[in-house]
Amino acid sequence: MTTTNFQIETDAEGIALVTWDMPDKSMNVFTADVLRELDALIDQVAGDTAIKGVVFTSGKATFSGGADLAMIKAMFTSQAEEKAKDPEAAVQKLFEVSGRMSQLFRKLETCGKPWVSAINGTCMGGAFELSLACHGRVASNAKAVKLALPEVKVGIFPGAGGTQRVPRLTNAQDALQMMTTGQSLTPSRAKAMGLIHDVCEPDALIETAKTMIRNGLKPVQPWDEKGFKLPGGAVWTPAGAQLWPAASGILRRETYGNYPGAVAILKCVYEGLQVPFDTGLKIEQRYFTQILQSTEAFSMIRSLFISMQELGKGARRPTGVAKTKFTKVGIVGAGFMGASIAYVTAFAGIPVVLIDRDLDAANNGKAQVEALLKTALQKGKATPEDAQALLSRITPSAAYEDLAGAELVIEAVFEDRAIKRAVIEKVEAVLSPGAVLASNTSTLPITSLADAATRPANFIGLHFFSPVEKMMLTEVILGDKTGDAALACALDFVAAIRKTPIVVNDTRGFFVNRCVLRYMSQAYDMLIEGVPPAMIENAARMAGMPVGPLALNDEVALDLSHKILKAAIADLGEKAVDPAHMTLIETMVETHGRTGRKGAKGFYDYPAKPAKKHLWPELKSLYPQQNPDEIDVEELQQRFLVTIALEAARTMEEGIVTDPREADVGSILGFGFAPFTGGAISYIDGMGVPAFVALCNRLAERHGEHFRPTALLSTMADSNDTFYARYNPYPGVKEVA
Repeated sequence: MTTTNFQIETDAEGIALVTWDMPDKSMNVFTADVLRELDALIDQVAGDTAIKGVVFTSGKATFSGGADLAMIKAMFTSQAEEKAKDPEAAVQKLFEVSGRMSQLFRKLETCGKPWVSAINGTCMGGAFELSLACHGRVASNAKAVKLALPEVKVGIFPGAGGTQRVPRLTNAQDALQMMTTGQSLTPSRAKAMGLIHDVCEPDALIETAKTMIRNGLKPVQPWDEKGFKLPGGAVWTPAGAQLWPAASGILRRETYGNYPGAVAILKCVYEGLQVPFDTGLKIEQRYFTQILQSTEAFSMIRSLFISMQELGKGARRPTGVAKTKFTKVGIVGAGFMGASIAYVTAFAGIPVVLIDRDLDAANNGKAQVEALLKTALQKGKATPEDAQALLSRITPSAAYEDLAGAELVIEAVFEDRAIKRAVIEKVEAVLSPGAVLASNTSTLPITSLADAATRPANFIGLHFFSPVEKMMLTEVILGDKTGDAALACALDFVAAIRKTPIVVNDTRGFFVNRCVLRYMSQAYDMLIEGVPPAMIENAARMAGMPVGPLALNDEVALDLSHKILKAAIADLGEKAVDPAHMTLIETMVETHGRTGRKGAKGFYDYPAKPAKKHLWPELKSLYPQQNPDEIDVEELQQRFLVTIALEAARTMEEGIVTDPREADVGSILGFGFAPFTGGAISYIDGMGVPAFVALCNRLAERHGEHFRPTALLSTMADSNDTFYARYNPYPGVKEVA
């Protein structure tokens, strides 16, 4: 047969090598065409007596990343259209569609011929589920090979047989841990768990897979053989009686019930292990259909899968501007942030000139890079050769002339206008006319900094988040005069260092910090009201935030918060800051000397290891305490989410953020806004603007006018509008996924 996405070659022994290699794609993904061709290939193999078995591999550096972006979007769009016509028929159709891959993989494993998956690169999601359906699995031991079922991270779960095959290959505890966290496995770990059979050198991969077939690999899965026993024991055993109540409790502790996809995994495994395999697949299909209809799945897939990929691939990049190929990037300021930016730049293979006031300071910055590399070496994320090559790409210097020839220079000096102005003038004196100068500032408006530049069209903001090597977001800030060429260059750089960009217009605090400050301010309000500090932190985590606001403020530093409040008053007047907030922070910093984690004492105490941090016991003595039994914990959660979402809505109303995808992705990647909501704007759209406005008004009556909905929100509520419809990021497309 002729295929577009697969090549098939059968050797003299009758072993067919099927190579998945999609044309015009950098990575293999599942599409409707791929599934149709795979279906036909299974029939061909089953009907050809000359074929004794199949080795299935990838012709690309990665095995497969799973489902195709376009296919996922089309599925949601189609479902919305069908549901509008006939809701009951739409659910039935979704049930049928959601079971297609599962049925295809079941057809493969029962076709009567042995299949071996030869995994040569990253194998994720549906691709790993396909591999699990193969009778044999061999993985290369290359460093880049990772295996995972990460679907829970985008609101769904492994719905192509994963919840049934994994716990039949390994014990239920490890299966649940793997699937409910979406963790990646190394080949050695996957083999230890029993999920793959062998690990070999990359050059021996195909031959190792063929050897499995030569040695008589049975074309029958263990669960299809008579007398099969579960590796971890049946559900109704003493071991099961210990596992399942604990598993449910642990999941509740970790997620607070916010992730329906994770709960569905437990249900699929628990119910599926008590019935025959094919019945288990039907159970999985039923729950998968249910989860696909949830607001959480829709919002998470849209933001954390579709939008994140689109933004990462340059959705906001100006058209018609040539792509920048970076041969040199300059960084001025070799402190913690500058050194970290140098690290990720050099890690991406780009030569860096690291400038500071003198050579000792610049060398100290490179030493910080060495410390980061030491950690990477200890974790196995880099080899000594990698580390040496990375360090060779960083040149410390005190001479601004060494920046000549750089396509991009990033200043990362202190948050002081005078210092930044002096640096900008020195950098511009040596840059070529087309080079771009970026400021890594978290608070100072880009337009005002650009006043010091002779070429403001080439000046832009690049706001990195600490720690740079871990945080995946970068804010790209446009000044009033920033040109398309500078924006394109900045986005090319963010793509080169493998971060996700959001483009925002200039304002005080940009997007992320405006939202973060609202989050922390709400905690100040609660402290002042007498809400016990532990309830504040716990309510925030119950709402879906990864870190409580008091702990987050400690990380930011309380003395920095003090400076921000004072700067706001200086720039905007006394009314810009709640005086009670200023009193609280002044009491913490000036009266008690508590500056945050850096000083080992803030809202929390930070004792020497191995002791863990704990809330400062005296914190509750600053204000009269309410009776915890009389506090509405659900309302505390709402206050945190609503105050952040309101600020996100304000940034869109003000034109600071113009694309709802960026507000959603930025809120999740920037400070961990409850990922199950899909982001701050999806939180509003998912609830419905009328319901959100009503909630805002209720909170405003109880807790102050800062909860009152904006004029835009009230208008949208009257017309039952949504942000994704009003600010449609897909021009010309009526329905958006």
